[in-house]
Amino acid sequence: MAVPSYATRGERIWHYVFLGLCGLIFLFLVGPLLIIIPLSFNAEPYFTFSDAMLRLDPVGYSLRWYEDFFTSSAWLNSIKNSFIIGIASTVLATVLGTIAALGLSNRHMPARGAIMALLISPMIVPLIISAAAMFFFFSKIHLAQTYLGVILAHTALGIPFVVITVTATLSSFDTTLIRAAHSLGANPTRTFFKVVLPLVTPGVVSGALFAFITSFDEVVVVLFISGPEQRTMPIQMWSGIREQISPTILAVATLLVLLSMLLLTTLELLRRRSERLRGMTPG
Repeated sequence: MAVPSYATRGERIWHYVFLGLCGLIFLFLVGPLLIIIPLSFNAEPYFTFSDAMLRLDPVGYSLRWYEDFFTSSAWLNSIKNSFIIGIASTVLATVLGTIAALGLSNRHMPARGAIMALLISPMIVPLIISAAAMFFFFSKIHLAQTYLGVILAHTALGIPFVVITVTATLSSFDTTLIRAAHSLGANPTRTFFKVVLPLVTPGVVSGALFAFITSFDEVVVVLFISGPEQRTMPIQMWSGIREQISPTILAVATLLVLLSMLLLTTLELLRRRSERLRGMTPG
């Protein structure tokens, strides 16, 4: 953003200082990624840059760790489990969270504050406490070390994100559209699918993406609840660091970074679409 022509010298100096501070903060946050990504192409089985890599010699670079990832049954099974559990828990969290947000958006809803606090409690309560509680509860009902148990646990962790994003979208929703639909003869079901859902879709999809990321990246709860058959990719990475350190972990981390970038780009596009639907100019 350019400095206005009427800005004083002090304002101009502060503008460039502010940009410099933002650049340093950005470098601090992105710096680890700038190290992990090139190291994932290291031809040597080390977590440091080899002399060949520093010289930019092609001999020092290799795709061997990506090949190891895509040919390893353990890694492929873990990523399959991550997607199965992530997608299933995302669908459940999105449906339940959207229903809850629609109910909480009604100003006549009794005890709205208490219900909202209960729904978002998984974001507030320390994860180790939630994991231990889920383990003891699921053990009693024989859901520990099952796919269903892990999916339900991740659903509970993902619901708060859906509730918050959909509630935020509904805060700017024009309720007169619902009354107009009813006055034209539309029943509640038709009103929801034809009027409400299209306008809150950006919030629903954003919440679903956050729920999926939460499930895909979750470690603590899976350690408590899952068994050998439900081993997810974060658990595989964690076990690999403890048991057998391999640069394959760097290749997996790079792929996860690319996935995160794709999801964040999708979120930004959804934000812009939501602003256009509300008649705002994307900023």
